[in-house]
Formats: sequence, structure tokens, C-alpha cells
Amino acid sequence: MTISFAIWGPIAGRDLPGLCDRVCALLEASGAVIAVCDVCGVVTNAVTVDALARLQLAARRHGCQVRLRGASDDLRDLVAFMGLQDVVV
Repeated sequence: MTISFAIWGPIAGRDLPGLCDRVCALLEASGAVIAVCDVCGVVTNAVTVDALARLQLAARRHGCQVRLRGASDDLRDLVAFMGLQDVVV
């Protein structure tokens, strides 16, 4: 099963626990193995990459994988620069 969700806006460090909690609840309720995360509305910065990495790790704990949709070239470049291209897909 595949589910989709979106994150947007600037993400602050204080937002990370709540974001992870909401996505984990969504994964638990759905039983999905693939979660497509629309990121076309996010700001490209280190906090966003941190959030995406945390979401991926949380998803893996639920037997799921997060895949990005709408990632800008800048976001993909920052993910690679941070060495997380194998984590954040």
C-alpha cells in the first residue's frame, strides 16, 4: 500500500518532534510500505534535510520507505552535500 502526504513552509527545529509524531501516526494507521512525501512547498535548508532524514528513519521503523516528490534541485543538492542521498530518497 502507498500513501501520500505533504510538508511545506519553513520547518523549525522545534517542529521536528510533532512532524515525526504525525507521520508515524499516519504510517501506523495506514500500514503503508511506501509513503510519498510532497516537498515542493518546503524551504531548502539544513533543518528541512534533518526533518526528511528523521522521517525516513521513523518510517523504516514502521516497515515503510519515504520517497520524495517535487524536490527541487537545490534540495537534492543539499541532501547530497550533507551525505544523506542514501537516506533521503
